[in-house]
Amino acid sequence: MKSLLAGLLGALVALAGLPAAASVGFAVLQVPDGAAPPIEVGVWYPAQAPARATAVGLLTQDVARDALPQGRGLPLVVISHGNGGSFASHAATAFALAQAGFVVAAPSHTGDTHADQSRATDLGGRTRGLVAVIDGMVLRWSPGTVDPARIGAFGFSAGAFTVLVVAGGVPDLARIGPHCAANPGLYDCRMIASAQREDMPAAGQGSAPGAAPVFVRDRRLRSLVIAAPALGFTFAPAGLAGVTVPVQLWQGKDDVILPPRLYAERVRAALPTPPEVHVVDRAGHFDFMSPCSEALARAAPAICSSAGGFDRPAFSKRFDSELVWFFKRTLER
Repeated sequence: MKSLLAGLLGALVALAGLPAAASVGFAVLQVPDGAAPPIEVGVWYPAQAPARATAVGLLTQDVARDALPQGRGLPLVVISHGNGGSFASHAATAFALAQAGFVVAAPSHTGDTHADQSRATDLGGRTRGLVAVIDGMVLRWSPGTVDPARIGAFGFSAGAFTVLVVAGGVPDLARIGPHCAANPGLYDCRMIASAQREDMPAAGQGSAPGAAPVFVRDRRLRSLVIAAPALGFTFAPAGLAGVTVPVQLWQGKDDVILPPRLYAERVRAALPTPPEVHVVDRAGHFDFMSPCSEALARAAPAICSSAGGFDRPAFSKRFDSELVWFFKRTLER
């Protein structure tokens, strides 16, 4: 079975015109972000060096740490994690993309990680950081390895909001008040209320409480995959009129953190071109993250438990395969 799967992967890579990686390289970078602290970024990429079991956050992957990249002019996919995540939140997806010939860069968003929640509602800072990562990968990391004309993005939860805005989306933040008045118990509304009590920047705002939102756009993005988008209700059709790139949209049917009817469905209805939609039966909010190791399950059981017997490892393989195919189609030369 393993040899069959390997053969199929090789055939898919050949069809897409991307080099099959002998192994997956992995590095952790510090990317400059203007006057803000450098951004920690996990990078996965095709490599030729021998791989060995390596710690990637609280996960373990067979990667070639700090190996030289294989190939020139490769497509880049940037990954934006959800609230409280890190560059390792979608490590399995990043690994699958790198195996298929992509370079993948996943930042740990400053102030919105499991270790630091000081800027958890600063969505403007997230957009600035993601664009800084794209600049770093195109201009400074292994010059010539990344094709600046073939860049896509995958975002989960708050990360989905982030990549929609970077791709040209304009959220109507005035909708947050009425939404949260009607749904005060939802996760994002509780987070915003907590931030206001603690005098943190409100959702989407800049470096100080009460500052105007500061969002950064990047027209280099050619396609997007978004899963369980946070603040989806803030996007009206006029606000997403500028998002003209292909979009693949994922929603978990049993997501009680961000119920699809108020979040994913609002994005689906507002996009100017109908997205490729995947509705996953029995999936909850966190099932779009990589399967958990025992160490991660002990450290963060809330994000590792799937309801109703949902098979996250099996779904993860399907999910990663669909993402690979989508980015191959949309980032082709």
